[in-house]
Amino acid sequence: MATSSRSEIPAAHRIVVKVGSSSVSGPNVGQIGPLVDALAAAHGRGSEVILVSSGAIATGIPYLNLDSRPTDLATQQAAAAVGQNVLIFRYQESLDRYRIVAGQILLTAGDMQNPTHRSNAQRALERLLGLRILPIVNENDTVATQEIRFGDNDHLAALVSVLVHADVLVLLSDIDALYTHPPGDPGARKIETVAFDDDLSGVTFGDIGAAGVGTGGASTKVAAAKLAAAAGIPVLLAATGSVSEALSGAELGTWFEAAQS
Repeated sequence: MATSSRSEIPAAHRIVVKVGSSSVSGPNVGQIGPLVDALAAAHGRGSEVILVSSGAIATGIPYLNLDSRPTDLATQQAAAAVGQNVLIFRYQESLDRYRIVAGQILLTAGDMQNPTHRSNAQRALERLLGLRILPIVNENDTVATQEIRFGDNDHLAALVSVLVHADVLVLLSDIDALYTHPPGDPGARKIETVAFDDDLSGVTFGDIGAAGVGTGGASTKVAAAKLAAAAGIPVLLAATGSVSEALSGAELGTWFEAAQS
């Protein structure tokens, strides 16, 4: 049953958490440990947790001796092939402290659009959760093409939330909430709650994430939140560094209310 407020997150049966590339790669790779701590705590409370994690390409960049994110598709695919392996290793190494096993699920937009593939993904996720495995979902960047990409993992996280009938979606970001203007702008005000019927017409969107690493921004997170909310799933947008507090029900971030059934 969908949660109706932040305070109910600790009791949620099924939680989807999304983290971006800039939060788990490069200088911020150390955030994987605290993120896993928070996921393990929720898992220990009995919640079923799915992590949607970007970061394959960003993680692979230094292994290809590149200074920045590649622009051509073939090199992006190569970086993803190397980086996905390292990324999952880092997650599993951290999860080992809690004796939790990760299961890797790689999806393309085509998989979510094809009824058979979509059903297979749903069945796999349900079985993993039933076995108390922690699924880690990412876009399959090694085979995805520009024409069939999700574009960002915020959208993927929303689709996964709908697929598994999650009780809440937590979108983690480099900033602590949604603001009326980019946080660095004068007069920017934090938005505590977004009603389902609020079109946010007065909000000016800026990017969220480290330049050159991630692909999402405030607008993609709002679009993802609206998609999930329309399916009856509330969404919390919060800072990656506050994930423990977010999953513990603290009053932080921006709460997107879900459509009433």
